[in-house]
Amino acid sequence: MLYLAKNMQVDILKKLGFNDKNAKIYLALLRLGPSSVRKLAQNCELNRGTTYDSLKWLKDEGVVTFYQKDTKQYFVAEKPEKLLDIIHHREEELRETGKDVEKMLPELQALHNKDGERPIARYYAKDELHLILEDVINTCEHSEEKLYRIYSAEGVREFLYEDFPTFSDVRISKGIEVKVIAIGKGGELRGLDERKWLQSDKDTSTYILIYPGKTAYISLNAKNEPVGVVIKNDGVNETQKLIFDNLWENL
Repeated sequence: MLYLAKNMQVDILKKLGFNDKNAKIYLALLRLGPSSVRKLAQNCELNRGTTYDSLKWLKDEGVVTFYQKDTKQYFVAEKPEKLLDIIHHREEELRETGKDVEKMLPELQALHNKDGERPIARYYAKDELHLILEDVINTCEHSEEKLYRIYSAEGVREFLYEDFPTFSDVRISKGIEVKVIAIGKGGELRGLDERKWLQSDKDTSTYILIYPGKTAYISLNAKNEPVGVVIKNDGVNETQKLIFDNLWENL
């Protein structure tokens, strides 16, 4: 039982950052009380150099201290409650590291997806759909081809521009062109746009925007509310452009 208990103690200490030797010396100090390096080395069956290095680490962690007596140096374990200080310190370090990681995430994501091999998908609620339109404007404005393509679905069209009613005016002012395949009735020309109609007897409820490097899908959910997803991936985008352009030529 004592052997199992000792192994459990070592395992717990290792979770706090101790290695096997540090844990062995710390537990020996708790058991022996104030001890010299020589005494600890003999008790733990370690050489003096290794023992001193471990003691230095334990001292830096705040769980061991030392004092001088008759020109000799003695080490003593602090109260075991000091182990909780290590936990609190680690928690604080993790909180700070978490903040740093959050700041660094956009750069890491850009590296992770820099070749367009992995699609990035972002979802948008009803009150966020205007962000998709803003992204269309910003992306096209800085693209060599200031053009995007749309499958305009009658059932969704009325919702999409609700929070961005001046979208077409902004688009035109920035010289951005659009080709529209309208599914169902409705829609009008506003400038720098071309429109063709695709007749369908089915109730279409998905609006698709194809713009440089991205494809956005806006659909109605079970509550008849529009929700959107934007997929950032060159492969998906190029495939959608190919299908759109072939259909466009045959309408």
